[in-house]
Amino acid sequence: MTLVQMQPRSANAHLVHRTVGDAMEAAGPQVCDDMTVEVALAVMASARAGHLLVCDEDGLCTGLVTQARLAAVRDSAAYTDQVRLRDLLGDRGPVTSPVTTMAEAEHAMRYRRLDALPVVDEQGSALGVLALAR
Repeated sequence: MTLVQMQPRSANAHLVHRTVGDAMEAAGPQVCDDMTVEVALAVMASARAGHLLVCDEDGLCTGLVTQARLAAVRDSAAYTDQVRLRDLLGDRGPVTSPVTTMAEAEHAMRYRRLDALPVVDEQGSALGVLALAR
């Protein structure tokens, strides 16, 4: 027989194993990466959303853009009305899995200075968004 030392369970023990899937919000508006910045800002305003999930031609999530980022791009000296969302994201923006722990996701978001992060499944389809609490 082996003795096992038991420790009292903390009231916050459930938070240690909490995953992104437990905390994510609904995906919200999704747009194609060939959309221009101006059109994306209009979609965002009409949806009353602070961010848009961006998908490629196959419907896979390539990242997330915020109203603040789009406004900064639009107000920059290098802006033209031909700038597309894919030009802002490059190959693929940061995303996370629903099985990632909240501690890992929060650390990554703070390190990268992100307010929101797309949550994707194994195939890359958007499931939701993880947003840091203010």
